Amino acid sequence: MFKQLKDHYANWVYVVGGFLLLEIFVFNPGLIFSLLVSIGMMYISKKSLQGGVGKILFWVGLLIFIVSILNMVTVKIILFTILAYYLFQLFQKKNTTDVIKPIIKDKETEPHIQEPIIKKKPLFTNSFYNRNITPDHVYEWHDINIQCGITNTKVDLSYTVLPEGETVIMIKNIVGDVKLYIPYDMEVSINHSILFGSYHIFGEEEENAWNKNVSIRTANFDQAETRVKIFTSFLAGSLEVKRI
Repeated sequence: MFKQLKDHYANWVYVVGGFLLLEIFVFNPGLIFSLLVSIGMMYISKKSLQGGVGKILFWVGLLIFIVSILNMVTVKIILFTILAYYLFQLFQKKNTTDVIKPIIKDKETEPHIQEPIIKKKPLFTNSFYNRNITPDHVYEWHDINIQCGITNTKVDLSYTVLPEGETVIMIKNIVGDVKLYIPYDMEVSINHSILFGSYHIFGEEEENAWNKNVSIRTANFDQAETRVKIFTSFLAGSLEVKRI
């Protein structure tokens, strides 16, 4: 059942993505220029400019990006459909008659035992505009899985002890820089996807990467008892992975 549900949503993602690409590249190719300009402005403001000029350039670029997206016909149709759906659900809920049924307990039925769970506070949380940095002292490790807007992230694994098995770091950014510091005795696998920016991964680097997907792993990754899998995805930004 879960697989069918997953496939159902995946099919909708493919259909919507297809319409978005069709509108951008066929019916409205001028949108590509405005999107690239806005992303470039935000990237330059985060990478090179400081102070008031950088902030102004960033917010102007963000405004152009949002207006460009909202002006797409496909996006307008999606937003209208979502609004219509929730209004329909609200109308249905108001017109539904509440039915009160007696609850009959079976004395012979075993009491329900709730499965114990452990809830831990994550290192980082999703944010649109923030800066994520691991502590500069010893800290307890939790896997990282965040989706951010315009965010810089720094993860230093030299101040923590990783559990045996596979540790996962997953970071998705619209615009931002990510720095990952890995101890020398740790085996790593990196899968990095970027639309525009740069990456420096253990001596493998490219300054002006365009629509790249990079997959790199250390030699003994598959045999290591403790290993780290890193997944990063940016529209624009830079990734640095180095030993310390």
